[in-house]
Amino acid sequence: MLNKLPPVVVHLLAAVGALVLLVLLTFATDPFTNLRIATVGYYLIAVAGLALLTGFNGQVSLGHGAFMFIGAYTVALLVKRVPAFPIWADLLLATVAGGVAGLLAGAAAARLRGPYLAGATLALAVGLPAVTQRFPELLAGSNGLSFTVNSQPAGLVGTIPSTRWQAWIVWLAVLLALVVLANLARGKLGRTLRAVRDDEVAASLAGVHVGRTKILAFLVSSACGGLAGGLQAFLLGTAAPGSFTVALSLSLLAALVLGGLGSLWGALWGAIALVYFQVWTDDLAEVLSLRSDISDNLPLALYGVVLIVIVLAFPAGIQGGLRKLWVRVRRPAPSQRGEL
Repeated sequence: MLNKLPPVVVHLLAAVGALVLLVLLTFATDPFTNLRIATVGYYLIAVAGLALLTGFNGQVSLGHGAFMFIGAYTVALLVKRVPAFPIWADLLLATVAGGVAGLLAGAAAARLRGPYLAGATLALAVGLPAVTQRFPELLAGSNGLSFTVNSQPAGLVGTIPSTRWQAWIVWLAVLLALVVLANLARGKLGRTLRAVRDDEVAASLAGVHVGRTKILAFLVSSACGGLAGGLQAFLLGTAAPGSFTVALSLSLLAALVLGGLGSLWGALWGAIALVYFQVWTDDLAEVLSLRSDISDNLPLALYGVVLIVIVLAFPAGIQGGLRKLWVRVRRPAPSQRGEL
């Protein structure tokens, strides 16, 4: 039945089903867990955008935290200076701001590849947060911008915790963005991105404009980063340069590798790992009564160990391993195939 429907309809139905399940999950969990669920959401769209750029198009970016920075500060400035704007407009403009930044970065990096591209994007992640020190009156320096978003309808105030409402808003935006990404990945653009990734010369001979395709991949990916940063600012009520360090950009790429480079499902597993590894290691450090200098570095150490193990065991990431397991489960036994 679903196979007969257009892909966009299938993706929309899947998004609606996922949103219903997430709403039910937020009712079954406490406000702090609702916050974690929302955090998984904005990391998911950031990693999914990076998957389109790196997994589908083969461009390695070490600076996606910079696009999250742009999205977060766009929302913060709009809320503080244009309070009449609804939150959906703020998030939309944050997405546009991230996309414009990615368009400029992609145009500058279109002729770069490999370590040169990675180095250029890394420089962006290092340098952009320093802009807050250059314009302290506008961006509040290292302290960042704090604000309050009153997005909850008056009829729901006092009946639904604010963190639950925020989790709904975050996941609604994330699922809509994922529908767009899924359709792009399955459509002509996805095939073009993979063709450029596999062989630029062959793609060019087939009529593909390689440079334009790379820039378009950067635009879509950075727009997702802008949306992720805007959602983070909306959720936390703050935008500070300390939240968008180089470590964030590297963590996003590591999450992509952990989940699976060429899969949007892999982005989900990577986002869950980003959020819950921190939680689990904090609990472990508390149980073991570790010193603060050890407990502060424990999440990165364990995350690195798990990443190495996953890559060695499943080179295609968690999603690749699950796909292989599913194929083995569905494969009939030798007797059923008529084998001895």
